[in-house]
Amino acid sequence: MTSLPFPLTEEPDEFAREAGRKLLTGQVEFLKGVVAMNGLPPDDRVEVCFAGRSNVGKSSLINALTGRRGIARASNTPGRTQEINYFTVGESHYLVDLPGYGFANAPVAVVAKWQALLKQYLSGRATLRRAFVLIDHRHGVKDVDEEIMTLLDKSAVTFQAVLTKADKVKPSEQERILTQVRGKLAKHPAAFPEIIVTSSEKGEGLETLRAVIASLA
Repeated sequence: MTSLPFPLTEEPDEFAREAGRKLLTGQVEFLKGVVAMNGLPPDDRVEVCFAGRSNVGKSSLINALTGRRGIARASNTPGRTQEINYFTVGESHYLVDLPGYGFANAPVAVVAKWQALLKQYLSGRATLRRAFVLIDHRHGVKDVDEEIMTLLDKSAVTFQAVLTKADKVKPSEQERILTQVRGKLAKHPAAFPEIIVTSSEKGEGLETLRAVIASLA
């Protein structure tokens, strides 16, 4: 029997789960918001970034991962966050919250500026180990998601799909949407061959995602 392409990441063992918990729910602090490449902190530690279209639940996921309700600011206004937000995670990692893409409620010139910054960041950050591309489990991969995946392909940055809001999807729909996501990921050479399914509200997948981040040393 052939295994499915892009299987779900296996749940971590006790050691990996504890390593992830200690890292992500330990000393996590907001460092700075960056609006230009010369504002980036020194590339002296492992870095992971989170990308996702506006209102995919990125801030909620970061808050849930770190166990801090307001460390990442959620906004009901799509595209409001136009900075690359850096968080220190212990002394070993940076967690990077990238601007939401798609339907940005901002002037065209402003949007173009931060899109250019995003491209520069992805191409020029040597310590970036993985990008996590957040996909709304209710809708699957949309065209705007494929744009960021293509950018990651061109930048040679490995990315892993993280499905959000799993608790909002009927069980009967889950497999259909997963099939769509797998088909889309298969077209992208930079896609990591596993998917993580999460729910910030119910806690689903958080231990798995923490363990994966902790393993990227």
